Amino acid sequence: MNESSRILIVDDERHNIKVLTEHLREEYKIMAAKTGEQALNAVQGPKPPDLILLDIMMPGINGHEVCRKLKADNHSMHIPVIFVSALDASDDESHGFELGAVDYITKPFTPAIVKARVRTPIQLKQKSDLLERMASIDGLTEIPNRRNFDGMLERELRRAARNGSLLSLIVMDIDFFKKYNDYYGHAEGDDCLRRVAKALTGCMRRASDFAARYGGEEFAVILPETDRHGAMIVAEKMRLGVVQLNIGHAASDVADHVSLSLGVATVSGHQDSSPVDLVRAADASLYKAKETGRNRVFFG
Repeated sequence: MNESSRILIVDDERHNIKVLTEHLREEYKIMAAKTGEQALNAVQGPKPPDLILLDIMMPGINGHEVCRKLKADNHSMHIPVIFVSALDASDDESHGFELGAVDYITKPFTPAIVKARVRTPIQLKQKSDLLERMASIDGLTEIPNRRNFDGMLERELRRAARNGSLLSLIVMDIDFFKKYNDYYGHAEGDDCLRRVAKALTGCMRRASDFAARYGGEEFAVILPETDRHGAMIVAEKMRLGVVQLNIGHAASDVADHVSLSLGVATVSGHQDSSPVDLVRAADASLYKAKETGRNRVFFG
């Protein structure tokens, strides 16, 4: 079974779910929903499906309405949908394609046809996901890039606003990195960035924490549901983590090894804060960390 490929079967008849599952379970991980409401909830989970087999005739929200809602939601709009139906009217198929479906499977099911119809959209989805991942990962350090960071910060701020929770941000610079590059060369500089990135991600223990290369020698870490005290602890842990790499830096004006200056900012979901506001506050703290001697954490 390809664990990375998940198919959500949506049908109000248990028999149809059972038959489709038997045809597909050797190659894919199967999820099931018996109502349109359950299907819409399933795609919002941490592991959304890679393909949805969606029955049209269901009580409550029918398949057409489910598809319309899926395609209107940024979180699910890219999941391919194949309609499953006993209907064979051409105008019904046309309506399904207008809603965004990629194909139709008719009942009763033929195993070879089911597998063939599923295979192509799954492969296309995997390729699309790979391209998306490549576009969101920094090629040098292999951690999320600035584009990915911007999107994540916006989402986490919205979530904090909904929940009334705290959100902290750490921004950091490698001290005197230009001097490091000039002294040791760019190849060593690239290796230094990779090692620092690995040390930063190694300091995070929660799946919700998010580290990114912000630009050049600057990194940023998003800490959901984290107060000032917690963020300061994480920042200090990261500072020490880089110190413990013991990467020599003979050109530094602050230490004989590579070090970090870090700025921390925290906002409450009850505040009316934008991503720009939070980044600006963390940058101000970073400036103070540099102004007061570098190789330290500062909360403004």
